Amino acid sequence: MTLHFQSPVEDAVNQLSEAENDNVSLNGTIKNMLEDYFNELDGHPPADLYQMVLQEIEQPLLETVLHYTRGNQSKAAVLLGLNRGTLRKKLKQYDMN
Repeated sequence: MTLHFQSPVEDAVNQLSEAENDNVSLNGTIKNMLEDYFNELDGHPPADLYQMVLQEIEQPLLETVLHYTRGNQSKAAVLLGLNRGTLRKKLKQYDMN
């Protein structure tokens, strides 16, 4: 039996999904998630917080937009406001080729 413990950021992604159903703003949900994260640190300093949050948010964003565009990277790039080369680089970064 494998146990999986969610990180505070994974909890936040789940909260984001729930927030859509509760009409809570994305901004408010992220703020609450970060406050919870700092509370759970129990005085320990965070490391690379900016990069950690970006990675946790960016991958599901890319996955969702690609699903929405049915895998069309050109359309996904337009929706994201990225050029197609940048999108492909990000997809490679997350091993989503």
